[in-house]
Amino acid sequence: MIRAGLLAIAALSSSAAAQTPAAPAGLATSAEIRAAVAAMASEMRDGRNFLYRPLLKDGRTVAALEYWKAPGKPAVHPDQAEYAIVIEGAGTLVSGGTMVDAKTNRPDLVEGSRIDGGTTRPLAPGDVILVPAGVPHWFGITGGKLVLLGMKLPRGE
Repeated sequence: MIRAGLLAIAALSSSAAAQTPAAPAGLATSAEIRAAVAAMASEMRDGRNFLYRPLLKDGRTVAALEYWKAPGKPAVHPDQAEYAIVIEGAGTLVSGGTMVDAKTNRPDLVEGSRIDGGTTRPLAPGDVILVPAGVPHWFGITGGKLVLLGMKLPRGE
């Protein structure tokens, strides 16, 4: 019985070794994230209010840092959910409601002048955000900055 079990394990091991291994998972360490945020902070001069820095990529999926010193325009991503974690700073999230003066800038981005009837929530480090595809949203800045680690996820994934 033990010998049969050992033979089965050996057979599984040799068939697993014959398979092509998958690419290892991407990793951005906390030290790398802190260094990237510090570098972005030093680049925020001359009236610059927003920086975007990709950290990890897997095809179309990108995990990136967004560094905000001032709010941008309200946005809708028609076919992408937006997932983010607040890394540093403080702000507000307005989501839902109706986008006013909507203008399609790219197939994956519609921007407007404001959101009417949205829900407002405070944001602090450690908060997790998931905005479904097609939902208007806007990030306000209540401190000197709002730093997000996020990604866009295609609808249905």
